[in-house]
Amino acid sequence: MKTYSNLYKKLCSMENLRIAFRKAKKGKSSKWYVKKFENDLDNELLRLKHELETRTYFPRSLKRFVLRDPKTRVIHASNFRDRVIHHSICNIIEPIFDKVFIYDSYANRKKKGSLAAIQRFDVFQRKLSQNGRLVKNAMDNNMIIGYVLKADVKHYFDTVNHEVLMDIIRKKITDENVLKLIRTILNVNSNYSGKGMPIGNLTSQFFANLYLNELDYFVKHELRVRYYIRYVDDFVILDRDRQTLSDYRRKISNFLNNKLKIELHEEKSQVYSLHKGIGFLGFRMFYYYRLLCKKNIKRMESRLRRFKRLYENNEISYEKIVESIEGWRAYAIWANTQNIRNRINEYISNLL
Repeated sequence: MKTYSNLYKKLCSMENLRIAFRKAKKGKSSKWYVKKFENDLDNELLRLKHELETRTYFPRSLKRFVLRDPKTRVIHASNFRDRVIHHSICNIIEPIFDKVFIYDSYANRKKKGSLAAIQRFDVFQRKLSQNGRLVKNAMDNNMIIGYVLKADVKHYFDTVNHEVLMDIIRKKITDENVLKLIRTILNVNSNYSGKGMPIGNLTSQFFANLYLNELDYFVKHELRVRYYIRYVDDFVILDRDRQTLSDYRRKISNFLNNKLKIELHEEKSQVYSLHKGIGFLGFRMFYYYRLLCKKNIKRMESRLRRFKRLYENNEISYEKIVESIEGWRAYAIWANTQNIRNRINEYISNLL
């Protein structure tokens, strides 16, 4: 296996740091802390370069806040200068590891993403069902044959084991300075607990994908599974036989426990009949159509009620409301949501 040992000089280069700054700035140009950093850009980047080269760089404290959308999640935001460092690391090591990722790993990768994952799910269920063969005594034409193991990892970001992760990274990266920098970021972000990564950091997203690449290889090469899709810690396996999927679940659980020191979420890791509709990445997947999961519709309805209150109190503009829901519309259009989208358009229009 090819390894890489002379990466740190490139990581510390002004060229790499400038690219990292542009990526960290994307979508946040109007933020005061970005403007402050950019106003003294050359000196800020030179300071980061000097700290990296003299091994004196140390991340600043994370800002902690809670999101309830709808489930409660604790998010930790890094200082902007630390985000530049995160991008500088990923600029160097991500292309190295992306080459070894399987095709059907869809999170945080170019030309992938959640929509590509659900389209791949459609391809797999067509192949598995031989273009829509129905179960015996089917009530409608969506009741196709086949089953799905739908699973995720329990408290994934909180339980990633640092020693296991570093061992995975060392398979390709042997530059000790790069490894020490990664270790520093992991230690500070987890308060030296030896496990866990903060949701929200670019490095966390990349390492989360890399960590479960080990599972991908186990599923594809050890279990020889044909129809498998993973998006971060959510994954599905399709098969004709329910018992086969139950056996996969047991073997995967053992692998995660013994090799990666994490565990399946018992309640959320179950085998389902394809014809009942499978909840995956915010959609409920049927053979001939998709629906939005109910929790996503309720979340949007809650946002609309909040927008109405803010608008009536002159705390938000009509333009800001429209801008805020454009992303949801772009997401919802991939499901059979014409009626829902029409209701929302009417609701927004009535605000005027």
